[in-house]
This record gives sequence, structure tokens and C-alpha cells, in this order.
Amino acid sequence: MMPEWFNRIVSIPGRFVVKIITRESGDYQSFSVHDAKTLEDCLEPCDVLLVEGNLYLSGAIKYLTQSTWSHSAMYVGNIIDPENGGEDPKVLIEADVKEGVVGVPLSKYTSFNVRICRPVGLTAEDKNRVISFMMRNLGNSYDLKNIVDLARYLFPTPPVPARFRRKLIALGSGDPTRAICSSLIAQAFQRIHYPILPVSTEGEACETRHSSLFAPRDFDLSPYFRIVKPTLEAGFDYRTFCWAERSGES
Repeated sequence: MMPEWFNRIVSIPGRFVVKIITRESGDYQSFSVHDAKTLEDCLEPCDVLLVEGNLYLSGAIKYLTQSTWSHSAMYVGNIIDPENGGEDPKVLIEADVKEGVVGVPLSKYTSFNVRICRPVGLTAEDKNRVISFMMRNLGNSYDLKNIVDLARYLFPTPPVPARFRRKLIALGSGDPTRAICSSLIAQAFQRIHYPILPVSTEGEACETRHSSLFAPRDFDLSPYFRIVKPTLEAGFDYRTFCWAERSGES
């Protein structure tokens, strides 16, 4: 853990950088989005929702991880603020750059490309342990040291060899009361020893990766998470798909 005076010093440029890199990049294009009701009908507690963000920060994360996904949140159901949720309850927990670890509604991401990653076979007890961990972290700060590190890679083509990029996202303060989105979720699953992308050593048991080394894409790549697509879950039939005819084509 870094000393508090160090975190205070780092947070000064961090807050300044946040104002810059949380602006929309202006070139975002969504291809397939779902309304909140569709997502809600498909999501289950402990599902990980991956998001393709539209901020300058999102571009840095996507570059470093060579992935579509720049953000992750966990679905916990309507337990964050059930009395005041209304028709748009806070059902996701995420580590937000500006707000820290907070609960947010599904409507926040209905205009973004998303992917649902589902851990398989969790017992009711382990689900409760994962969700309880996420709930206990509500109100914690976002790791601004990590933001300062990421800001160095906002240039169009920073000269960083691909084999080093993953480690460059793991440069945070090390303070357990500070988090980035994917590391927080990774810690939750590590509490119940659920694998994401364990380090495999030939002839020996797998080792756990440090939580700071996880990126949003790892839940997509993991062989231990099922990819859930709402359109297919609803019973997609390609024969009923409506195509617009192009002039001159038969």
C-alpha cells in the first residue's frame, strides 16, 4: 500500500487528467444495442457486463489490451438502493473514473456495444460472497494513479511493444481502497477461487494472477465464462430476419 501523502500528491494530476480523458472521443459507433428491459431479462447476479466505451480513456484501454472492451461492471440485481430505484434501479456495480465504486442502472449502457460474460455453476453461497464483496466496496475511490499511467498512452500510436501492454495497465497505487473496474471484479471472483485466466505452469497447479493485471477483455477471453447474447437467448430465427432490398440486386 502506498502512503497517504503519496496518494494525495498523485491525485492532483490525476484529477486534472480525468477532466481531459473522460471527454467523448466523437468517433464512437454502436452496432447492436439492447434496451434496459432486454438486458434485465437476460442478466443474472454475478454476470459481468463488458462495455465498449466512447471516451478518450476508453481508447487508451482498448489500445493497451488490444480489445473492443474498455470497461466492465457486475450485475448484482436490485439490492443497491431498492427503495429508491423506481423503474430504473441501480443494478450494476462498477468502478467509475469520476465517482469511484458506485451502483448504476442498466440504462447507462443501452446506447453502447456490450457483452455479457457469465460465470458457470456458482453455488448460491458463492454468489452471495461475490456480491457481498462488491457491495462492501461501494464508495471506494477510483485509482487515480492508474489514470496518470494510462494518460501516457492516449497518443494515436504510442511505441509500446504488444508483449508489454498488458503490464502497463497494472501500475496503480496498490491501495486496496482504490480500484479500477476489472481489478475490482477480479478480486470478487478470486475470493471464491473462481478462475478467470489463471497462470498455467506445466506439471504444477495453476497460479492466480494479481488482480491488477486483469483487463475487461479477460472475462471475454476466459474459458470459464459463458458469453450470453440477448438476441439469441430470446429465440433468434434467421428466417424471420427483415432485410432491406438494394436496388439492382436480385
